[in-house]
Amino acid sequence: MKNPVIFSYTIGLLLFFYSCLNNHYTMDDFATTKKMDTHVHLDSGNLAFVEQATADNFRLVFINVDAPGSGSLDDQFAFASAQHNKYPERINFVTTFSLVNWDSANWVDQTIAKLKKDFENGAIGVKVWKNIGMTYKDVSGQFIMIDNPRFDPVIQFIEDQHKVLVGHLGEPKNCWLPIDQMTVNGDKNYFSTHPEYHMYLHPEYPSYDDQINARDRFLERHSTLRFVGAHLGSLEWSVDELAKRLDKFPNMGVDMAERICHFQYQSQKDYKKVRDFIIKYQDRLIYGTDFSLDSTSNVVTTKAHWHEVWLSDWKYFVTDDRMTSSSVDGDIMGLKLPKEVVDKIYYKNATKWFQIDRE
Repeated sequence: MKNPVIFSYTIGLLLFFYSCLNNHYTMDDFATTKKMDTHVHLDSGNLAFVEQATADNFRLVFINVDAPGSGSLDDQFAFASAQHNKYPERINFVTTFSLVNWDSANWVDQTIAKLKKDFENGAIGVKVWKNIGMTYKDVSGQFIMIDNPRFDPVIQFIEDQHKVLVGHLGEPKNCWLPIDQMTVNGDKNYFSTHPEYHMYLHPEYPSYDDQINARDRFLERHSTLRFVGAHLGSLEWSVDELAKRLDKFPNMGVDMAERICHFQYQSQKDYKKVRDFIIKYQDRLIYGTDFSLDSTSNVVTTKAHWHEVWLSDWKYFVTDDRMTSSSVDGDIMGLKLPKEVVDKIYYKNATKWFQIDRE
């Protein structure tokens, strides 16, 4: 070698450019990259979720929920635990509880006993839903909010068992607007067909600020609880507001279930702000979709839909391609996030917050 210095410099330069080129995923990496969808709902014994998750290289977290239209809590638990026991490398699940007997003297003890049994049978966390703050009332007719001290022993038990609490508390800020003023089409469609949850129509109910403030007071009181704010913590409308909560509550992460369109809407207006936010808070953001499967689902079309959405979300996060979405009017440009950010959003953060062993 006549000039080893030049040779070494050339090799170093080539390695540098290779590392730059290799710092991002492409669409071709979708099937080979390990991913996790931490927010799906199962109300059936059908194995369609497992089949499609296997094909697209996903692990799943089934979320049991105390919601009208869902199966009984016992049935949801049975479906989820059966698939977890059969496919432990593919399926985990989160349980929930009911407030039906809230005013009973035994409610706390009964709820803790139920959760203890659920944890012993495989549940890795607990879900609380928007019916806290928007549906359930106590015997005096007052809405039961999440910062009610009666929850404290139950929450302490969850924390003592080192489990995560997933909280869908409140709703998108669009919920308090007329349909034609909502920012994304998904919200327009949902609240058009679910007027019972369209708070613009129910001004006597707790306000958006009431919901968020109750949740924040709850987290202040339970500052060491591992908490995942479902649906971007109902702060989907502003990455600035979400950043304030992530700064204030270090044990809070958020999932993106059914709220990626709000990132897309904001990135249309200020692309850099949204991309910078995701990179800055890359350790706190968790991928999820809010997909569901019940006994009435058409398995073929449902699986095709899951695959299409999973692939579209991947495109938004890993490429800088122009794309469209049914949830957002106009074109969207992909964020082309670095590999290490994508790995955290799609897998590593879920293993941390849900305490799932990496494989």
